[in-house]
Amino acid sequence: MKIQKGQPGYIKAQKQKLLLFTIMEFAIVVALLLLGYFQTGTKLNLLTAVAVLGCLPASKMLVEFIAIAPYKAVDPEKYMETEEKAALLTTAYDMVITSKEKIMPVDAVVISGNTVCGYASNPKTDVAKVAKHLKETLHQNRLDKVTVKIFSDYAAFIARAEGMNNMAAIDRPDTQKLEQKIRGTILSTSM
Repeated sequence: MKIQKGQPGYIKAQKQKLLLFTIMEFAIVVALLLLGYFQTGTKLNLLTAVAVLGCLPASKMLVEFIAIAPYKAVDPEKYMETEEKAALLTTAYDMVITSKEKIMPVDAVVISGNTVCGYASNPKTDVAKVAKHLKETLHQNRLDKVTVKIFSDYAAFIARAEGMNNMAAIDRPDTQKLEQKIRGTILSTSM
């Protein structure tokens, strides 16, 4: 089963996929070089030109792998606890939010109505900048009046998520479509 963006384990799956494709593409480039050289006895042949052009997608794949390599997937225990305590909420996991200035990993996001609450465990992640960037992105996509709060403290995040879940259990308006649109917009800013 393919792991989709926003599911736990997505970062790990992406790393494996990108590494495999990078190795395969560079192996094809090397194979074309060797094939051309052994067939013609010189490096000045058409297969060498094709191999050089093949370096472009292989290099792109390598750059994508290097960009996502330092980030880790959400801790399975935290994922299970979040799923348990926020059962009625829309969730997304394993995101690497990208802006023009920064790359910011976010472990989990829970959405209830027009309230977004997230958790970022990486100490290098500036939670205020992530929240501001997500709020601006949502505003640009005509999703106004959305509250975004990102926590670096897991206990504060899970308490907020549990509170949002309790409120959703008492008074659950039909906001599923809005929540899915917010989730999709947030995932569109993620690698």
